[in-house]
Amino acid sequence: MNSVFTFPARSIKLSKRLLMTAALVLGASALSAQAATVSVSNHPMALLSQAITEGTPAAKQILQAGDVGHHGSISPSDKKTIQDSKYVVWFGDALENSLTGSLQTAPNAIALFDFKAFNRHPRRDITGAPIAGTLDPHIWLDPENAKAITRALAVIHSHANPKYKATYQANTEKFAQRMDAAVAQVQKNTQKNRPYWAYHDAYQYIENAAHIKLAGSLSPDHHLSPKASQLRWLNENRPAKQMCLINQSTAAKGLLAKLQPVSTTVQIEDMSDSQDFVEGWTKMAQQINTCIDGQ
Repeated sequence: MNSVFTFPARSIKLSKRLLMTAALVLGASALSAQAATVSVSNHPMALLSQAITEGTPAAKQILQAGDVGHHGSISPSDKKTIQDSKYVVWFGDALENSLTGSLQTAPNAIALFDFKAFNRHPRRDITGAPIAGTLDPHIWLDPENAKAITRALAVIHSHANPKYKATYQANTEKFAQRMDAAVAQVQKNTQKNRPYWAYHDAYQYIENAAHIKLAGSLSPDHHLSPKASQLRWLNENRPAKQMCLINQSTAAKGLLAKLQPVSTTVQIEDMSDSQDFVEGWTKMAQQINTCIDGQ
């Protein structure tokens, strides 16, 4: 994917009320003070931004790790961070509802869902069937999307701080090489389309690279308990005797007893337990593979 990223007109027209200050001080603080602030929405975006800004001032992260922005609201300090930033990069209101009120019309906000440069899939129902007219927002789990996001972030960071443009470009190329190597490692000696279950369907974008395929979900939302009818459907339509259930938290023993034989793995889709995107993605894919293979 070699998409060229350009900004929507409203996203690059900064408000006249935003103040541009540069503090000329000595020492380690000088680098940060001289750089225009770029903020990013959530943890997966921050991990991808960190890969690009290595060796330069990092972007500020608005939402806490573990909060992708589905629910809740943001604090006054978060709102100030948004106002004080030259650019604020988020995915969009299809994922980060808690940021919509502050960012949907903000002149310094850039929503990646506004770009046409990413692989996209519709959300799926609990049987795995696509739901027309919807968007599964977990696009960062697709390695090609992850590389495309870093290219977009490199453009944004370069607009904010042109003097680091060469560093951003070099880091983008380094990330792509690491990501490709990780995918090759995960795919080595694995068969395609190995079936799995998910408590909540949040792993669609990792399927192609990890050689796995959803065979059904327990619930349309990880906050909702599965219905008895869905547990019965899963058991009646299980494509393998031993199944793997991918969960976002530890599954209840009583629930697992109704799905036996089953193995489980806990995977947080925003990789909030990781500090490096490629390492976190690789760990997720490898642990899913181990679960599916029954090891």
